Amino acid sequence: MDSESDDLGKILLVDDVGPNGRALSILQDAGHHVVTAEDGDDALKKLDIIHDFDLLLADSEISNTDEFELYEQSRRLNEYMETIIISSYPNIKKAVKAIKLGIFDYLEKDFSAKELLDAVKKALQNKKKCEKNRVFGNKIEGKYEYENIVCKSDKIKELCNIVDRVAPTKASIMITGENGVGKEIFAEAIHNKSKRKAAPFIIINCGIIPEELLESELFGYERDPKGDLLQKPGKFELAKGGTILLDEIAEISPFMQGKILRVLEEQEFRRIGGFEKIKMDVRIIASTDKNIEEAVKNGEFRDDLYYKLNVVNIHIPSLDKRKDDIYLLALHFINKFNKEYRKNIKGISEETKEILLLYSWPGNVRELKNVIERAVAISEDMDTIILPEHLPKGLVIKVEEDFHENKKIIHFHEFEKYQMIN
Repeated sequence: MDSESDDLGKILLVDDVGPNGRALSILQDAGHHVVTAEDGDDALKKLDIIHDFDLLLADSEISNTDEFELYEQSRRLNEYMETIIISSYPNIKKAVKAIKLGIFDYLEKDFSAKELLDAVKKALQNKKKCEKNRVFGNKIEGKYEYENIVCKSDKIKELCNIVDRVAPTKASIMITGENGVGKEIFAEAIHNKSKRKAAPFIIINCGIIPEELLESELFGYERDPKGDLLQKPGKFELAKGGTILLDEIAEISPFMQGKILRVLEEQEFRRIGGFEKIKMDVRIIASTDKNIEEAVKNGEFRDDLYYKLNVVNIHIPSLDKRKDDIYLLALHFINKFNKEYRKNIKGISEETKEILLLYSWPGNVRELKNVIERAVAISEDMDTIILPEHLPKGLVIKVEEDFHENKKIIHFHEFEKYQMIN
């Protein structure tokens, strides 16, 4: 099929007039591929069999089905098809409801041929535009998924290959990288690809737990702090057979560094206040956003513990160093938050895409996720594309300040929209 006929789309016309209908005649004369249905039930049967319709064009006066009910049911069979409703009785409330639901247009039945063809053309163009920005699972060119890691860049694919090789081994792993790059996700991927995947995966944030509590969190105790007899297992016991992620490992004190080193060397430990030695059966993964090699050089982190933990190093580059992943991750998060907020965002405008690619992302993937969640949350029910106005004003201004000479990035007249929303 050539590109011209592709642009004409495939239309399902629901009209009980049959082959003598005016809409059918206009569409066929214009070269559109039209399939007709006599009522709502017939339309749903055809949608269940034929899955590549681009547009549903339905008369609101067709028997046996309310136009909104037909729209809702048709969406379950063809989520990305556009819909135009034709009505003999113009009704502002109905028209507003239609647009809010996601129906593309609401036409009066005394339409001219030009009005009908213009509406159809715009609907088909909108569908085509949305398709360019939509994630179809693994069908996006260059998309790569590994466990919960979504990427396009060769840098992250290479790290996933390393994870695949080291996960089944007993090697200790240290994951480094800036805040928000996804260290926890990589650690969980290692656990899930290992022989320990059926056992617990436990995360300990060493940076936020005071030293006196961190020891009991890791090793447990025989008596509580008041001296009462009360056994409490620590995370090393609770994670038996599984994996522990020691997040922010560079923040722990020299005392705790020594305790952890001894446990790693002896593969056993005692609860605080206890005498019984407990065999350790857990894999240790450590992570940090600090320059731990510098910490070792400055005597802030024990070199022997560093070498014990850093058998394999996985350094995750910042999002700014892997621009290829930004757009793909944005679409991935749109899909996620569409479900959570019951929205119908299908993609990102070209201008929004430029802004996302030009921003430096100091908060990395975590910040991008937050920005996309906000955009989806504040979007109107009728919105199908994320626009610059949906982004935080500060982010857009920062990009504008950094690249003010490139007027294609953002247009100043749109700042009124940002002021209204932000």
